[in-house]
Amino acid sequence: MKSASLAPMLEKAVAGRSPWQDARERFLRNKAAVVSLVLLVLITLACIIGPWLLPNAFDSTDWNATSMPPTLANWHLFGTDDTGRDLLVRCLIGGRVSLMIGALATLTSVTLGIVWGAIAGFVGGRIDNAMMRIVDMMYAIPYLLIAILMVTLLGREFYLVVITITIFSWMDMARVVRGQTLSIRSKEYVEAARAIGVPTRRILARHVVPNLLGIVAIYTTVTVPAVILTESVLSFLGLGVQEPMTSWGVLIQDGVGMMESSPWILLFPAALLSITLYCINFVGDGLRDALDPKDR
Repeated sequence: MKSASLAPMLEKAVAGRSPWQDARERFLRNKAAVVSLVLLVLITLACIIGPWLLPNAFDSTDWNATSMPPTLANWHLFGTDDTGRDLLVRCLIGGRVSLMIGALATLTSVTLGIVWGAIAGFVGGRIDNAMMRIVDMMYAIPYLLIAILMVTLLGREFYLVVITITIFSWMDMARVVRGQTLSIRSKEYVEAARAIGVPTRRILARHVVPNLLGIVAIYTTVTVPAVILTESVLSFLGLGVQEPMTSWGVLIQDGVGMMESSPWILLFPAALLSITLYCINFVGDGLRDALDPKDR
């Protein structure tokens, strides 16, 4: 009877929990990371859904309500700009554009960095040396110069902003992945796969890349705010998206010129950008602590 009652407990102890379950529990214990994740989700949903629910269009002007401070009248909760456009809707549309550029540029740069770094670190030798010298040369090119050239020659299109940011965002990921791959390729299971003749492509896909997911997830949360901030800087300098489309950087640029007379035009987009960047950084810290092998 006694042994029968202990059987379920023994089975549970033997089964254990996966590292991902442990990481999830550690992340949920981090209150700052959880609150930041909730705020980030709410901001993202507001940027996606909000413009459809509000009565004002982001590009419609009301010359009778120019530079109006925040008010409940006509749902101008964030006020209006100098041409009478509703600032709340423009902040949400701008957030949608900034977050979309951040997500797309991060996805492409992270993918390129993983592929480049994994191949360089796993193959090694002259190929590794040549690939990393290309990375070093990319670091030497000022991204603002390339951004100005692309805008001058091709115009300020949405996809060009993504390409410009991607070109100069993948090198850090490539270096991080290369360093981790150099460590992973000397592991016993990788050497065993090589010994039995598994192709390099399959070793990379089934053994190397899956073991990089932890560091990639952490570093991605660092890349996203950097990309969003880069887009904001480009838009602030007039090299980002063009009117009537907007982004947080464009709104901040508009608000700087009217900071003394209409401070809310600068305050609200700058606050949304800052809160979003802080939330992403706190989520990244939570993931780093949750996925840290030393804490397992």
